[in-house]
Amino acid sequence: MAKTSQLDAIARVASLLRGLLAEKTGNDDFPFQPLILKRISGGKIPRGAMQLEPFRQGETDDELRARWAALLPKAKPETISLPGVGVFQTVKPKSRPGHDLRLVGRTALVTGAAGAIGYGICRGLLDRGCHVAVTDLPGERFDQFVAEFRKQDKDRIVGVPMDVTDARSIANAFAEISAVWGGVDLVVVNAGLALACPLVEIDLEAFRRLERVNVEGTLQVMAEAGRHFARQNIGGDVVLISTKNVFSPGAGFGAYSATKAAAHQLARIASLEFAKLGVRVNMVAPDAVFSGGTHRSGLWAEVGPGRMKARGLDEKGLEEYYRNRNLLKARVTAKHVANAVLFFATRQTPTTGACIPVDGGLPDATPR
Repeated sequence: MAKTSQLDAIARVASLLRGLLAEKTGNDDFPFQPLILKRISGGKIPRGAMQLEPFRQGETDDELRARWAALLPKAKPETISLPGVGVFQTVKPKSRPGHDLRLVGRTALVTGAAGAIGYGICRGLLDRGCHVAVTDLPGERFDQFVAEFRKQDKDRIVGVPMDVTDARSIANAFAEISAVWGGVDLVVVNAGLALACPLVEIDLEAFRRLERVNVEGTLQVMAEAGRHFARQNIGGDVVLISTKNVFSPGAGFGAYSATKAAAHQLARIASLEFAKLGVRVNMVAPDAVFSGGTHRSGLWAEVGPGRMKARGLDEKGLEEYYRNRNLLKARVTAKHVANAVLFFATRQTPTTGACIPVDGGLPDATPR
């Protein structure tokens, strides 16, 4: 991958061009149909490529967008060359049986993907035709997760290591995805940490670790998403994976409940601020998701053993306990969470700032 300064330039060009080349649909819910915009590295400039002058000293995104918009013909070019930046080629993805045409050609970034809920979300988006960028902390677990998906559909998934506590890491991830596909249309904020501990016993550094991931991480990812969407200028969606603990916190779970409540409030504020960009921000609040496929829930790895011990149950018994706790007596799965994300991603209603509970029915956790 290119060095940071070059990568930033590539990403800026790609996201601006992708917005300019998006087709107007006349659909109020999806006013633009974006294309996949691939950067061609090395080799000769293809014959017929349109050449554009890149940045001028001190030129803003709005000024650059206006200058390029005046130059781009109504019949949008398939290949565009910018000296010193690269050659970009438009690609119209083909749909397959089972794909949702509202998602074909759109790209998603999922944070904290290499876990149970992340697995369900990535699987659901891929199955319906979306291009998906999987992001998580680098390491063997992340590499195995990405490799599993790439065996099935290597053209529509990329793995990008990302630390949500590091603003530069987040910016680089958005830039890398823009360099590969042109930009991002959907951001799923899923990264989070848990801590099971009574308030009187919470170690302050442990609390701050949750705060850095659950609060600052959410803030930084949404802020970068907002900057990206403003540059791309064709709208977008953000979905925060919240929790039932925002509405119904539990004893011994204060650090998680408080930090996730802060993240939830940030998403509500983002829904107010991003609306002018054509960006919708919504939340999904799951409860008791133990696994997704073969991927275990990091949350349950943290709190499950203590709760099993306290209730004298094994893991299967604990799942049954939570299933019987909700009104529908339902086992909540990662696929259920993904379905809620897909409801927002496919914009089936004109909704922003809302939260869907995915908990089988818990009256004390119903959003008020």
